[in-house]
Amino acid sequence: MFSPQLDPLSRHFPEVESAAKDPNGLLASGGDLSAELLMEAYYSGIFPWYDQHSPILWWSPDPREVVSPGDQHCSKSMRKMLLKGDDFEITTDKAFNRVITHCARQNDSNHWVTDEMIEAYTELHTLGHAHSLEVWQKEELVGGLYGVAVGAIFCGESMFHSVTNASKLAFLALADTLFSQGYQLIDCQFETDHLRSLGSRAISRKSYIEALTKARIMHLAWPDTFSTNLG
Repeated sequence: MFSPQLDPLSRHFPEVESAAKDPNGLLASGGDLSAELLMEAYYSGIFPWYDQHSPILWWSPDPREVVSPGDQHCSKSMRKMLLKGDDFEITTDKAFNRVITHCARQNDSNHWVTDEMIEAYTELHTLGHAHSLEVWQKEELVGGLYGVAVGAIFCGESMFHSVTNASKLAFLALADTLFSQGYQLIDCQFETDHLRSLGSRAISRKSYIEALTKARIMHLAWPDTFSTNLG
């Protein structure tokens, strides 16, 4: 697996069009997870993804998995759960470190949420770039997600649940609230069955970069509260 090394002096990424086709989207390796470099990556349509046994790897896949306003999907089972209530409460930025730590444990099979990632994204959270949603049941944290806001795009990173459908509830609350506030896309990076069940679809990298170019200059406040609209 070959990828260009980031120049330690310029610290600029290659053009995303130069990313590999196999593995899809691999763009470069090296660098660090400083807040400055991470935000340059996100503003360029790039994100880090690697495991504890490899150097930092940077990606910009084609196609790109996204959720657009109105595409979010609430299944019948989710609707029943929401109508039932089950004493769920959704908060934001109340327990960022706990959420990302739970995500690391849930993804333990591939170890991609490393200790280095936890430290880096916690710093982004402190700086106001990274955010979390938490799902509580009887004051217990049972689900959540985290990611990075880039103008009017939210770049989702990972989610977890310890109670069935809790992560889906967090995602639907995220989508319904952000889209009602003027956000343009939720970036999901790569396709998974779980994301497709929530309404994600693939668009070309070119289309994603075009949307990002417009959205990244928009200044939207992060909402204080999140709720799921059954419509």
